[in-house]
Amino acid sequence: MTPKELRLIPRIGLFAALIYVLSLATAMLPNVNLIFFIVFIAGFMWGAIPGMLVGAFGMGLSTFFSPFGPAALPVMTAQIVGASFSGLIGAAYFSIYGNEITNLKLYFSIPLFSFFCTLAFFIPVNIVDSWLFQPFWERFYISSFWSLISVGSNMVLFTLLFPSMISFCKKEQRALC
Repeated sequence: MTPKELRLIPRIGLFAALIYVLSLATAMLPNVNLIFFIVFIAGFMWGAIPGMLVGAFGMGLSTFFSPFGPAALPVMTAQIVGASFSGLIGAAYFSIYGNEITNLKLYFSIPLFSFFCTLAFFIPVNIVDSWLFQPFWERFYISSFWSLISVGSNMVLFTLLFPSMISFCKKEQRALC
């Protein structure tokens, strides 16, 4: 293992724990959470694999140790896979825009990428949930409509929080080099 990879291990654990704690803090807000943003930032700062690990471990903790009880295993698996996609999307955002993001690019691209993060999570989760608990199409339509709350809240959260994270991301990337 390289020194950079060794430095990433505690960071991945810290971000996964942050996801768990913030999911508890926002548990009473339906479909409003910071999980997607944290995983997106991890992918943006450290790359696709560490970002996906943050999403997988963080969502695994969040869904398994939920105060409402763990989700059914197929749904839990879909949640873990779906959340990890935000790390991949964050890495893709960095490969397209890098650290040099102008205000115009930021305010048009961040809501779009938050939309992708939300879809990447809710499409597999809604499909598995609808397949498991039937009737498929009725449940899928209702859960997809309910997911629009997350789409809107993520667009707002990403747009408000991302500009403040850019300088942190630059410092973090220099620290790992």
